[in-house]
Amino acid sequence: MIGDLPRMPRAPFTVGLVQESAGADRAANLERAVAGIRDAHRRGARVICLQELFNAPYFCKSLKVEHFGIAEPIPGPVTNVLAAVAKDLEVVLVAPVYERQASGLYRNSAAVIDADGSILGVYRKMHIPHDPLFEEKYYFAPGDADDTAPGRPGAWRGSHGFRVWKTRYADIGVLICWDQWYPEGARITALLGADVLFYPTAIGWHPAEKAEFGPAQLDAWRTIQRAHAIANGVFVAAANRVGFEAEPGTQGLQFFGHSFIADPFGRVLAEAGESPDVIVARCDPALIEETRRNWPFLRDRRVDAYGGILSRYLA
Repeated sequence: MIGDLPRMPRAPFTVGLVQESAGADRAANLERAVAGIRDAHRRGARVICLQELFNAPYFCKSLKVEHFGIAEPIPGPVTNVLAAVAKDLEVVLVAPVYERQASGLYRNSAAVIDADGSILGVYRKMHIPHDPLFEEKYYFAPGDADDTAPGRPGAWRGSHGFRVWKTRYADIGVLICWDQWYPEGARITALLGADVLFYPTAIGWHPAEKAEFGPAQLDAWRTIQRAHAIANGVFVAAANRVGFEAEPGTQGLQFFGHSFIADPFGRVLAEAGESPDVIVARCDPALIEETRRNWPFLRDRRVDAYGGILSRYLA
């Protein structure tokens, strides 16, 4: 018995990203998200991603214990609504929500819902930032690393850490916002067989810094994710939020949008501006095969020489 053979590239699929603002009315936020999903579906999208913490304002701008009340379990009210939409439209959804895993244990998470409405699993944000107006360490426990050792059967395929889900239309990986700055997460998820890496996001400008640093910050955000596409030979899709969100005693945050989809060569297939929008792009897994044959980065990796990556600092 020769075991499982590598699967040949599957049929092309169309990705949709819903880029929206979010206000205090969480029910209205959910309604707008569902409308965006339906719009993406009408335009051919079958794998659709919403922005990070899509159904609420970005509450991490300050430390307020009452914001823990926004969290809900998975499955829960929001994912139940989205599961019904996924089943009705026969689409795959990446649904990023504030998850209440247990009393006092909260995560920045994304539920992966297949086209039959079933929840395939949950990705929990691994890298948690701490920055002015991005006080996420107060609200979120980081995702747990996989507890299976590399090299053992089933390694990197447990219920935690970086994962890939085999959905009806594509094998997808999910990472969230701050994760997008780390090549390790993108690499591991690509090595697990992802056709596309989704990055639901909530990133924006401090208004006082926008004039001096705004264009460079946006360009860095776009460039690092295009680099993940190129280095790993996969599609990348980043769904950001938009709009100004005030915070008493501060100048608030201006979320800059610019959600985009890039191919394995790093070419941008579709990009939004700085207003609510829905973008779609056709993704052909055969291009992954073609790109990796011509740029065989995975083949030429020196896996025997990378032990230092497990250290915090080496100098």
